[in-house]
Parts: sequence; C-alpha cells; structure tokens
Amino acid sequence: MSDTAVLADLDRALAATEQIVAGIGPGQWPDPTPCTELNVREVLNHLVSGNLLFAALARKDPPPDRTADHLGDDPLGAFQRTGRELREAFSSPGALEAVYTAPFGTGPGVVLVHVRIGELLAHGWDLARATGQPADFPADLAEQSLAGLRRQLSSRPEGPGAPFGPEVAVPGDASAIDRLAGFLGRTV
Repeated sequence: MSDTAVLADLDRALAATEQIVAGIGPGQWPDPTPCTELNVREVLNHLVSGNLLFAALARKDPPPDRTADHLGDDPLGAFQRTGRELREAFSSPGALEAVYTAPFGTGPGVVLVHVRIGELLAHGWDLARATGQPADFPADLAEQSLAGLRRQLSSRPEGPGAPFGPEVAVPGDASAIDRLAGFLGRTV
C-alpha cells in the first residue's frame, strides 16, 4: 500500500469518527459506552490523547499526559485539531518509514497509522453505539483493521488488564464494523 493510500485511509477513519463525534448531544457525555470502563467523554478523550501520542511519536516529541483532559470545552474541536496534528505528523517526509517505539511495541510509522485507524474505528463504533448513532464506517477500512488485528492477536491476552475482551460472536450477516467490534469483545 502506498504512502498516499495509507494517509487517505487515515483521513477516511478520522472523517467517519468525526461525524460521530459531531453527533454527540450535550447531555450524552457522561453516558456509558460498550467500552465498559469509560463513558462517552472518556472514550473521546482516549481517542484525542491517542492522536496526540502518535503525533508526538512521529515528531519525536515528549508524549502527552494520557491522564489529562484534552477535550476542554470543545470536544469536537479537540478531536478535529488532534486529527490534523496526527495527519500532519505522519505526512512528514520519512515518517511512515521511520521506526518508533510505541506503548505496544516497536514498528514503522505505517504500522502506527494502521493501529491508529483501528483505534478510531473501534472507539468510533463505541461512541456511535453509546449515543444511538448509525455506525457508518468505511467497510473496507473495517475489513482491513479486522484482518490486521486477527494476525496481530492470534494469541490474544486474556483476563484482567487485557486490552480487549474475548471475541464475541456476531450474526453471519453483520457489517464489517460490527465484526471488528465483536472481535474486540463488544456485544453487537
């Protein structure tokens, strides 16, 4: 996959998730999500702090405080701003080929972008479900993320502290995004 295609996929994942974030009502921020330990605001803050972290990795900057509230009074604006920062950081010459050490291991920038796409899709799905919005994510991106995660997590960690719950069965005709959510332990 070319650098242009990878960045275009990131753009599509950011845009699809941004649409969900824009649809969150003012009273929905404290609502529970399928990501059971986090409410709507906390899931979005997790996405925003992840955007900041990956942009910092690409720029070789110090990591952000992952425990801080990065949303402030403008959650949508924070998501948009950090999405642009992420995109710009990985658009820099050599950023997709450079090797980085992330919290999950070491790999080239292109792998980090794919991880970020998966996070945006999975947590975008969480936000859509929590706020009663349709989970209209690009099916090809969800398929790619699901295939990549199946490869990476062939022996997935389980139990307390595991990043994902055990895979949940989904209907045979489930959408790609629902199959991705089921693979990550969400009840569809």
